[in-house]
Amino acid sequence: MHTDPGLQPERTVMAWGRTLLALLTVSAIFLRWLPTHGPLVLALVAAAAVTAGGIFATQRIRYRRSSRGINAETLHADAGGVLALSAGVVLLGAVSLVAALTF
Repeated sequence: MHTDPGLQPERTVMAWGRTLLALLTVSAIFLRWLPTHGPLVLALVAAAAVTAGGIFATQRIRYRRSSRGINAETLHADAGGVLALSAGVVLLGAVSLVAALTF
């Protein structure tokens, strides 16, 4: 679909995939807090799962856009995806901090 010898779209998709895997791992680790911190942990698990699901749902779109952008030489950064991921991570951090400090 593209002639990029460095396979930039594949590297980008793999990086997003590693981020998705990290979020799923973190959500599983949060489940260990459930007996200690109660139902607030379910909000953490849900936030991590929703963020990971968002990455999963947009992977194919992101790859196509990147491949087409390379071919047309009009590739732009995915600022929306990065901002959404940043918001999800900030939310996870804030709720984790609240959970750690209140119990």
